[in-house]
Amino acid sequence: MRRVKQAVFVLAVAVVVAQFIRPDRTNPPIDPTRALPAQMAALRAVVDRSCRDCHTNATVWPPAAQVAPLSWLMARGVSEGRKAVNFSEWAAYAADIQRTLLAASCDDARSGTMPGPYTLVRPETQLSPQDVETICAAARQAEVGAVRVAP
Repeated sequence: MRRVKQAVFVLAVAVVVAQFIRPDRTNPPIDPTRALPAQMAALRAVVDRSCRDCHTNATVWPPAAQVAPLSWLMARGVSEGRKAVNFSEWAAYAADIQRTLLAASCDDARSGTMPGPYTLVRPETQLSPQDVETICAAARQAEVGAVRVAP
């Protein structure tokens, strides 16, 4: 019984100390001229609701992200998400990269990979079948646009 009490005490101290190790949760500035264009309004609506927190510079950090170790996991997820695709920097991507990112987003949405376990923290980010179709329609439209422009 004494060992159990010691283990509980050590664990409690570790949890308290962990709260002082704070990850960076700043959002870079947003330049509206670099974000998704107005003609992609339907996609923007889905991104704003379901993808914003990990794939834009407009992350809204939920209260749970204040508590370690969840704060560390979320900060890492946001960093990795922005590296994979950052919809706040959309105009900075070349057209072929945009097409590739939209196709990958469609695949990830269809397979349920995205938004992934984040829906446990923020259930409203769950993609509906219509949301998935909106993402995939944007990918198809980008591909068709590329075919029309190709020589």
